This record gives sequence, C-alpha cells and structure tokens, in this order.
Amino acid sequence: MPKAFVLINVESGAEEEVLGELKKIEGVEEAYFSYGVYDIITKIKADSMEGLKDMVTRKVRAISRVRSTLTLIMMEE
Repeated sequence: MPKAFVLINVESGAEEEVLGELKKIEGVEEAYFSYGVYDIITKIKADSMEGLKDMVTRKVRAISRVRSTLTLIMMEE
C-alpha cells in the first residue's frame, strides 16, 4: 500500500480551514500544523500509486486556499 508525506503551503490564515478539510479525506492518516517553510504536513495512503497520485492531484491540491504541495513518496515503512 503506497504512502506519502505531503508538505503543504496555504494562504495566510487558512491553516485551520485546510487542516479540517484534509482530515475529511479518506486515506489521510495524519495531518499536523508545522512551523517553517511548510504550513501543514500530512501522511496519506492509497491502494495503488495511481490512487496516491489521484489523491494528491484531485483531492489535496483541490482544497481551496492550498497554494503548493511537495510530495515525498515513502519507499517502505
């Protein structure tokens, strides 16, 4: 089962809103605020690499007020 960490930048002041939306997405295992270059870090999983790609491009990036993402695909746990 493929997993990834997705580092997310959001519009200023939108952190809580975006975090709430992320937690509603099936496959989001964890999501946290962070300090530094990225505003939110989330861990996601999917049934396939195609599903993982779809989740990032069509669900995470589609959330209103998300500016950018960086996806780190995990090799093994």
